[in-house]
Amino acid sequence: MDGHDSPQTPKGSFRKFLEQLSGAGKAIGVLTSGGDAQGMNAAVRAVVRMGIYVGAKVYFIYEGYQGMVDGGSNIVEANWESVSSILQVGGTIIGSARCQDFRTREGRLKAACNLVQLGITSLCVIGGDGSLTGAHIFQTEWSGLLEELAHDGKISAEQVQKHGHLNVVGMVGSIDNDFCGTDMTIGTDSALHRIIEVVDAIMTTAQSHQRTFVLEVMGRHCGYLALVSALACGADWVFLPESPPEEGWQENMCIKLSENRARKKRLNIIIVAEGAIDTQNKPITSEQIKELVVTQLGYDTRVTILGHVQRGGTPSAFDRILASRMGVEAVVALLQATPETPACVVSLSGNQAVRLPLMECVQMTQEVQKAMDERRFKDAVQLRGRSFENNLNTYKRLAIKLPDSEIPKSNCNVGVVNVGAPAAGMNAAVRAAVRVGISEGHKMFAVYDGFEGFAKGQIKEIGWGDVGGWTGQGGSILGTKRILPGKYLEDIAAQMRTHGISALLIIGGFEAYLGLLELLAARQKHEEFCVPMVMVPATVSNNVPGSDFSIGADTALNTITDTCDRIKQSASGTKRRVFIIETMGGFCGYLANMGGLAAGADAAYIFEEPFDIRDLQSNVEHLTEKMKTSIQRGLVLRNESCSENYTTDFIYQLYSEEGKGVFDCRKNVLGHMQQGGAPSPFDRNFGTKISARAMQWISSKLRESAGKGKKFLSEDSVCVLGISKRTLLFQPVAELKKETDFEHRIPKEQWWLKLRPLMKILAKYKVSFEVSDASQLEPVQPRGAEEPAAI
Repeated sequence: MDGHDSPQTPKGSFRKFLEQLSGAGKAIGVLTSGGDAQGMNAAVRAVVRMGIYVGAKVYFIYEGYQGMVDGGSNIVEANWESVSSILQVGGTIIGSARCQDFRTREGRLKAACNLVQLGITSLCVIGGDGSLTGAHIFQTEWSGLLEELAHDGKISAEQVQKHGHLNVVGMVGSIDNDFCGTDMTIGTDSALHRIIEVVDAIMTTAQSHQRTFVLEVMGRHCGYLALVSALACGADWVFLPESPPEEGWQENMCIKLSENRARKKRLNIIIVAEGAIDTQNKPITSEQIKELVVTQLGYDTRVTILGHVQRGGTPSAFDRILASRMGVEAVVALLQATPETPACVVSLSGNQAVRLPLMECVQMTQEVQKAMDERRFKDAVQLRGRSFENNLNTYKRLAIKLPDSEIPKSNCNVGVVNVGAPAAGMNAAVRAAVRVGISEGHKMFAVYDGFEGFAKGQIKEIGWGDVGGWTGQGGSILGTKRILPGKYLEDIAAQMRTHGISALLIIGGFEAYLGLLELLAARQKHEEFCVPMVMVPATVSNNVPGSDFSIGADTALNTITDTCDRIKQSASGTKRRVFIIETMGGFCGYLANMGGLAAGADAAYIFEEPFDIRDLQSNVEHLTEKMKTSIQRGLVLRNESCSENYTTDFIYQLYSEEGKGVFDCRKNVLGHMQQGGAPSPFDRNFGTKISARAMQWISSKLRESAGKGKKFLSEDSVCVLGISKRTLLFQPVAELKKETDFEHRIPKEQWWLKLRPLMKILAKYKVSFEVSDASQLEPVQPRGAEEPAAI
């Protein structure tokens, strides 16, 4: 990328970008349709700004398809400022409606006529499968509709010629995450935030009174919200439409609840999707479940129906970034489209934006419903995708403990240790590791206070019940320290021998990575370290080589985004104010960059992209220009170690001096609040799943050597488990060395730097932008050998 946030970008690169993607003469219509979802506004903002940026006209179509049919004041050209201050607003500012008229050919004729009059031949539709199906029908009928309109004299032959084809790109906005082909739909993560806030609040009151709570969440046809919230809060039981409970579930559930009470658990949480059914397709209601618990067990039971709370509130950081990425990608797809291009939908696979054929995704989504109607529930779960299936299997393993007599003993002792700074989600990872380990027949040992505690023998066996209720706890219950094992190797080896530790799971950040390298190097001296060792990355900085995401980074990002929202709001009363905000992350600019994208910042200074006084000067000029518009506030993020000399104070003083008479400045250092707090649903889910997977890897390694008594000497027995692009990978730590910048404690290559231009484009800077391969549509659900990284 050229220059830091600099409007004086080398002209060559910018021109190349525009030549590739000129929107001159194009008119794009954007609408939101169907149920609303948080993040839709972020998508609308990205479409409008990216469209204007490349020279296209962009039109708001108010009230979904109804507005398209009614025309007139429902279709209005948008400008840059039309979408200011909407990034943090839930719902959709352009309105949404269910529309019967558009289902008729008569209605679609009116809609086509309204669009042609304004020259709109590119449509960006944000909605669920019904809305996208409507767009597809509209596209296939387009030329026929225009001919009919010309025949009736409503449009001219010239207009038919000029606007002869319609291009459609969809984005899925749905809190249910019920669309096949994408790992996450816009709004799902925010809905999970609402659910988990309620669950966390309910858990404290339920514990006080020893209550059972039945919580009903949305999801008429899809159990994703119910399933993930059950995983994220460790619910006792969950009811899903895709996977009904087996015959006799009433008795099994009551046994499970009473067993949990017998283990001194003071509360029970049962989560029900609103569309929950039994194997005969008969509904299972929350009232029914309450009656059952009260009559069978006599427990004090309450029902809470969450309803539309789940659709409301501000979008989470994940949804804002997802929607912004999708919106930009949708405009690129529309500009690259030819008359032959089929309607596509922009989807998320792992952490990559991909384009898929719209109708294939819709058909597959409808297949799920068909499978459920025909009581082929196994097929329904598989059609939902690998991510849904993995979630379900993980939930079953973690929620239901088999009797000890049924678990074959492995005679292996596995240690779990937290290393580095605390990160939200570490406890969820420990809980998953302990429970999966026990269900695989191992004895699990908790190591307290990192490698220092390890050396001092602060090691204790930990049981199934000991980790109950851990998923929602922030920080690290085991205790964690930044100290490396180097000077304690003798003592740690002795403790491994004493406790017969045959494998090690390390959950932590860059210190955990360095510690793993030290343990690997010490194998020649201490044979105790010749055991399988795996690290699960957990750090707010997201700077561990070998993984695109770390546990804890999402929670920190939400803290930054929430704080920026409040700060921006405080500026709306006092106009012309610029805020300089310092984020954590060491030398890694992930939090500053992604926080900037999620909060709509004007600039983000990071170490990975050097900047100088000229860049700071041009940023000040940019903000001075901005103050002349109706958007009279600025937001600048700075990563704590982005520059030795351009400190937060220096930047604050420079901006204050240069902005005199135009704007004033405030600064804010966010500090350790980014490390604290309850983990976000993403971090609970990610920590749970990745840690469960790490334990399965340990078990398979131990099974390979069972009875052979062999030492593990190969490098592939010491790994980091992480997400890389679209796959979950175990990478030998020895191989990751060459990909690491040890001085600055960051990977040499970081995927998120590709998203850097997005923030600048959406803040009106001219930058070069790497465009995805020209309109390559991918097949839905490629069946690869790799393990998918769906979250």
